[in-house]
Amino acid sequence: MRSGCRPLIEDKWSLLVIAMLGPGPRRFTELKRGLDGISQRMLTVTLRNLERDGILVRTVLEVMPPHVEYRLTEMGVTLLEAVEPMIAWGRENVARVESARADYDARTDVA
Repeated sequence: MRSGCRPLIEDKWSLLVIAMLGPGPRRFTELKRGLDGISQRMLTVTLRNLERDGILVRTVLEVMPPHVEYRLTEMGVTLLEAVEPMIAWGRENVARVESARADYDARTDVA
């Protein structure tokens, strides 16, 4: 890896944002509502990084009041196609992972 090169998917939110944009453009508030637990700052940082990487495009809609929407670029669509199996696996196994975490925490709790 080149010096100064950061990973493409560097945080837990990027894939979720990409998945939410799969069906079509979304406004910031729609993304925020759909991502349980993300802060406004983290969503802003995630969107900026994905825009910088060419994965999504930010468009300011000239209405009153102005709205900003985000949509996947052609490259973003190909990334979504590549990671859809991972996203599906996560959705299908979230309960099993949470159960495994709880079991592990119960076994290793030294408090």
